[in-house]
Amino acid sequence: MNATAPSLPPTARALTWCLHLLVMALLALVGVRAAAGGAAHHAAAVVAVAVLCALAYATGPLLLRLRRSRRAAAGWLAVVSALWAVLLAISADAVWVAFPLYFLQLHLLPRQAGRVAVAGTAALACAGFAAHHGSFSPAMAIGPALGAAVATAVVWGYQALYRESEGRRRLLEELTSTRADLAAAQHTAGVLAERERLAREIHDTLAQGLTSIQLLLRAAERSLPGRPDAAAKHVEQARQAAVDNLAEVRRFVAALTPPALQDTSLAGALERLCTTTGARHELSASFRLTGDPVPLSTTQEVALLRIAQSAIANTVRHARAGTADITLTYADGHVVLGVTDDGIGFDPGRPPAADPESGGFGLAAMHARAQSLGGTLAVASALGGGTTLTARLPLTPVTGPELGSGR
Repeated sequence: MNATAPSLPPTARALTWCLHLLVMALLALVGVRAAAGGAAHHAAAVVAVAVLCALAYATGPLLLRLRRSRRAAAGWLAVVSALWAVLLAISADAVWVAFPLYFLQLHLLPRQAGRVAVAGTAALACAGFAAHHGSFSPAMAIGPALGAAVATAVVWGYQALYRESEGRRRLLEELTSTRADLAAAQHTAGVLAERERLAREIHDTLAQGLTSIQLLLRAAERSLPGRPDAAAKHVEQARQAAVDNLAEVRRFVAALTPPALQDTSLAGALERLCTTTGARHELSASFRLTGDPVPLSTTQEVALLRIAQSAIANTVRHARAGTADITLTYADGHVVLGVTDDGIGFDPGRPPAADPESGGFGLAAMHARAQSLGGTLAVASALGGGTTLTARLPLTPVTGPELGSGR
């Protein structure tokens, strides 16, 4: 039982139940021995006090207040200890109940108060045992004192290990959060750098071309109606400038398109990814398209292709899988990419680190890439149960040069 936290780790919960069982078993032993070998009235008194002590002890784990208030837990412990003292006064066998009481006192009371309570309980156990035997010898103090020392060492050792474990858990959470922030910052820096590059390109080419078209059309307007030949010449020059600008736009789109998407659709690129993966690695990869394909923007196609490439790279590098399936589904206003393998899986709380050599860029970057387009990315995995990665992006109307290669 924990007086300060409503929930316990599995190990602490198991130890708590062992302590409960130990207390109940020792109280039952006291009652059974009294009933088997003592006078009837004395046995009845011992059994009654043992049952009363067991009932008082059993109420503790059932009362939520004791889990939240150290003061309430200390009061409950005082009641149990008082009943134990009464039981000790009428039965020498009750001395063994002191051992689990040590653990309760060290766990529920502040550090200094716990020491004092353990010392007092050990002294009372020695005194009670000596009183029942009618004499005292140093040997009678060895059992209670040794039990107190063992309980103190165990509890303090466990608390130290628990603090160290909590420190490592917090450090791991901070590290995971920092890695995610770093991936997001790198993604943002890349986006800003690309925007700056495109801004320079647009200013130096498209903007200049559009300005030239505007000037030519104004010159044609001024030439009318008196000089129709000059106006027609200006219009022809403006048309040629528009043709050149359109060619520049197409070059921009081509430059933004990965080689895997050039001259093919997203489905074709994914199917090619499966083919090349199967040819280069001991992994049987297959592709399946579901639904009616809808034109996607270049950004969407690039994002889905990169996620698929990274997922397959992680499968080859980490999963030890024999098969992998890539699915592309168009349905309900979304495009959904799924990558499933039959590998060894992993704990989603401790995903594999990004591996630049494998071509993967990590789950954090995949999440960031999907979220930047208003989508989601989910990973389902279990040790020995394979892995399924699902990326879902909303379908948005796409027109003009922004159309991807799947148009």
